[in-house]
Amino acid sequence: MACGFRRSIACQLSRVLDLPPENLIKSISAVPVSKKEEVADFQLSVDSLLENNSDHLRPDIQVQAKRLAEKLRCDTVVSEISTGQGTVNFKINRELLTKTVLQQVIEDGSKYGLKSELFSSHPQKKIVVEFSSPNVAKKFHVGHLRSTIIGNFIANLKEALGHQVTRINYLGDWGMQFGLLGTGFQLFGYEEKLQSNPLQHLFEVYVQVNKEAADNKSVEKSAREFFQRLEMGDMQALSLWQKFRDLSIEEYIRIYKRLGIYFDEYSGESFYREKSQEVLKLLDSKGLLLKTVKGTAVVDLSGNGDPSSACTVMRSDGTSLYATRDLAAAIDRMDKYNFDTMIYVTDKGQQKHFQQVFQILKIMGYDWAERCQHVPFGVVRGMKTRRGDVTFLEDVLNEIQLRMLQNMASIKTTKELENPQETAERVGLAALIIQDFRGLLLSDYQFSWDRVFQSRGDTGVFLQYTHARLHSLEENFGCGYLNDFNTACLQEPQSVSVLQHLLRFDEVLYRSSLDLQPRHIVSYLLTLSHLAAVAHKTLQIKDSPPEVAGARLQLFKAVRSVLANGMKLLGITPVCRM
Repeated sequence: MACGFRRSIACQLSRVLDLPPENLIKSISAVPVSKKEEVADFQLSVDSLLENNSDHLRPDIQVQAKRLAEKLRCDTVVSEISTGQGTVNFKINRELLTKTVLQQVIEDGSKYGLKSELFSSHPQKKIVVEFSSPNVAKKFHVGHLRSTIIGNFIANLKEALGHQVTRINYLGDWGMQFGLLGTGFQLFGYEEKLQSNPLQHLFEVYVQVNKEAADNKSVEKSAREFFQRLEMGDMQALSLWQKFRDLSIEEYIRIYKRLGIYFDEYSGESFYREKSQEVLKLLDSKGLLLKTVKGTAVVDLSGNGDPSSACTVMRSDGTSLYATRDLAAAIDRMDKYNFDTMIYVTDKGQQKHFQQVFQILKIMGYDWAERCQHVPFGVVRGMKTRRGDVTFLEDVLNEIQLRMLQNMASIKTTKELENPQETAERVGLAALIIQDFRGLLLSDYQFSWDRVFQSRGDTGVFLQYTHARLHSLEENFGCGYLNDFNTACLQEPQSVSVLQHLLRFDEVLYRSSLDLQPRHIVSYLLTLSHLAAVAHKTLQIKDSPPEVAGARLQLFKAVRSVLANGMKLLGITPVCRM
């Protein structure tokens, strides 16, 4: 896209270079806005055209750029051609730029940037995204927040690009912890407490039984026996487990609703307790299952018996493990969804686990293992409430809402709101998501409440404030001005900077689609909001001639539309008042 300008430049270049326009489009990029000087709108990296030449055969890049620029001509689209450091720069006819960008934003609406020629070679795919995956019978730990919001962003982006996305919540609802919990509930559980506050009570039981098991071998033995009964399908044990699972999911759905997140499927390790036995038989039949002296079963991934490269897939008592159940789940999902890509979103501590799972699938003969991808992320440090260490997500959500309400109450410009709690939660969540998404996902980061709630600077509060401010401009002036506007009235440097930045949105989406990092979109939206703030100060609407006021209002409306589109991709619900 970039409103068809990129293709127009590529067509002229293709005649000079004797290359198909399609080969050139991705070498032409929109130029980032500069505070110091007015910049060209697009640039061609000459370096990218010479990628196939070995270093000693490469001609001088600068000389090549000048030679190429001399062969090109200005036309109705390009008004100026110049050279930079290894680039050929193109300035678009200003009136055409204004008219085309604003028209495109209005016409494409929520699809602006997504219809770009950058995505033309991307066929529609079936994509499975597994994310969030809390442990059943435990309160939703804040550690699962990153998986939840990152997975939601990836699913939103893939869906926006036209792919068929299935969102799976793969619950930790099986395993040895249920042996402990079943035994613990029999020892310390109360039915009334379970019904009134299920996850809090199960958490207390789990803490208590863990302490007991550390000091008392018979409790540990009972826990192992309880899990064995679950694996063997004992009705009484399964009934208690099912109750824990159902009550947990009810609580989770309530929290996901607050986060604005949904799932197409609630799956879990328990679904694969029988299928994991089939996986073990299959591994055995292929001669891949090796018994150890301890009685466990492993798969040797080194090919030469190196024990450090072995992946354990069965305990000595014959019960399955996390890896076995993940293998069964992957095989089942391929049968069910016939996916083109399956993405697992978990913390970086599980990188080795997924490498092993994908490797085992491959040596089992499943070529589609190459379609499986792990998106790892770092750890959040220092997320505490006023009461001290925080463990649970709901405590964080409540704290966000409370602090944001207090902040809003102290600001004189805050409008009377119909639902201040809902607004506070949406602004607070935006603050949380932007702080999380600003850096590389793989990086650990230090959480800071003070930084989260700053209304100025690069924060989610600033994005929401910008959106609400632009919305109120439309409410106050929209009726009289939006029908007709004159693009010749938007030639001020502040207008041009905003238009140039709007031009780049498709490239930013493209970059995020390649590496699944939200930081490109975050950075883009923050710059857009800063440019809008500068433009809002200098480009008055009130008391301006009608055609000038109309054009400026159209510009601010385009900014708000693109800002809202980007925020929604990140999982943020834009507010119209705050």
